[in-house]
Amino acid sequence: MTELLTAAQMRAIEQAAIDAGEVTGLELMERAGRGVVEAIFEEWPELDRRGASPSRSPGYLGPDEGKPLRAVVLCGPGNNGGDGFVVARLLHELGWEIDVFLYGDPEKLPSDARKNYERWADQGIVKVYSINPPPLVDEYLKLPNKIDLIVDGLFGTGLTRPLQGVFTLLAEAEIRSLLRKHSVRVAAIDTPSGLCADSGRVIGQIITADLTVTFHSKKIGHMTAKGPANCGVVRTKPIGLGSSEGEEIVRLVDPEGELHPKDTPSNKYTHGHALILSGGSSKTGAARLAARGALRVGAGLVTLGVPLSAQMEAASQVTAVMIQRVEGADDFSEVLLDERLNPLCLGPGLGLERARELVPVVLDAKRATVLDADALTAFADDPSALFAHLHEKCVLTPHGGEFARLFPDLSEELAAVPIKGPAYSKVDATRDAAKRAGCVVLFKGPDTVIAAPNGRCSINAAVYERAAPWLATAGSGDVLAGFITGLLARGLESMQAAEMAAWLHVQCARSFGAGLIAEDLPEQLPKVLKQLNI
Repeated sequence: MTELLTAAQMRAIEQAAIDAGEVTGLELMERAGRGVVEAIFEEWPELDRRGASPSRSPGYLGPDEGKPLRAVVLCGPGNNGGDGFVVARLLHELGWEIDVFLYGDPEKLPSDARKNYERWADQGIVKVYSINPPPLVDEYLKLPNKIDLIVDGLFGTGLTRPLQGVFTLLAEAEIRSLLRKHSVRVAAIDTPSGLCADSGRVIGQIITADLTVTFHSKKIGHMTAKGPANCGVVRTKPIGLGSSEGEEIVRLVDPEGELHPKDTPSNKYTHGHALILSGGSSKTGAARLAARGALRVGAGLVTLGVPLSAQMEAASQVTAVMIQRVEGADDFSEVLLDERLNPLCLGPGLGLERARELVPVVLDAKRATVLDADALTAFADDPSALFAHLHEKCVLTPHGGEFARLFPDLSEELAAVPIKGPAYSKVDATRDAAKRAGCVVLFKGPDTVIAAPNGRCSINAAVYERAAPWLATAGSGDVLAGFITGLLARGLESMQAAEMAAWLHVQCARSFGAGLIAEDLPEQLPKVLKQLNI
């Protein structure tokens, strides 16, 4: 799986390489700057005029061919600013007209950033402007002269306080609209200034980018919360660093190697028998969606446990799914005497009263269990009553509202407006919830976060090229619960099942596209699984 790092983890990887003598900080800064220029030209080939006019400097076009390209580079007081000075120098060497603005005192720059500042300033024909007072606003944002590119090298991953002062002008919608009107592209180094790299939350205001160039590995903030809405296209450039290790590293869900084809020879019992409990009359739809999802994802058998009032209704709607009467706790306990029933799913359309009665019974059976929807909300008044029964084979699948009911303090901290960085993140909240619950928690959303009690954590992000807005439809969460249940039946561990199900859920939505309804999701699985050679 692809690593998603925090700012501190990235600094540790860089420092380890420097301490080992593999690279110097100045070399890393040079590589980063070159990576930014490469990414700019990859994203906007029209800005790449290298070789366009062999008789002149590579980036310059004469009066008969057009004006030189022009960039404004904003450099902050840290190493992100040092990267900006490298970008400015490289573009200048290609014939661009460059204006550089420095926020802060050049004497206080970190040593490597200071060296790149001096390399820029020592060229003689160029100079560095001070952002305060801000000629940037009057001269540039009103665009009396054409600007092709703004490079944001202000704060990157080093942001610890709200974006303030002149920078907030770049964050204003009116200015952003003006930049777009004049086709001014904005490229951010590492992260857009104002975005917390660890959480994807905005601290103060944010300079929205069209392109974000990060190094070695994406950061958590690129994939969560407000990151995808403000980063534009994210390109990751290698700078010669090794991989990192440890359970604390968050990873992007990748299905490769996680799910294997069904073994042959085998029979249906080899692949598990899932039991999904339903609500009463007129409340069976959600459970039927979950059952269909479990069956399609590969469970050998799936049974719907329904009360007498709903048996006819359920039986008339399903074929391959079996029906078992489960009226109350006594019935359920008797059904669970069949040890082949594993895993179990409770919640979709179950009803709050029925959930309060049956959830403790299933949890006391200590079998792999998925709790969703009503099975979570039923314990909103006293979450500890649920936590007392949970065990490591459970998977909880709350959306934001259900998460707030079960973990009100964590939800409150997550919703609080951040005043400094790194901000409390969805990753932090999900890890804390998993530790408290003692089981896997899948916190739903476009940036679904999955965490285990031991701190292992992954993100299944339906953003950028994997965006799947069609999943915002009634019943899609019920199908996800079914996918997890079916994968548990096939023998995957709780964390693996949750990760794989979340990935397949998005992939099925993307496979179908616009017009998706929940019933369509399981029917896309054969196509998606075939693409995975499963």
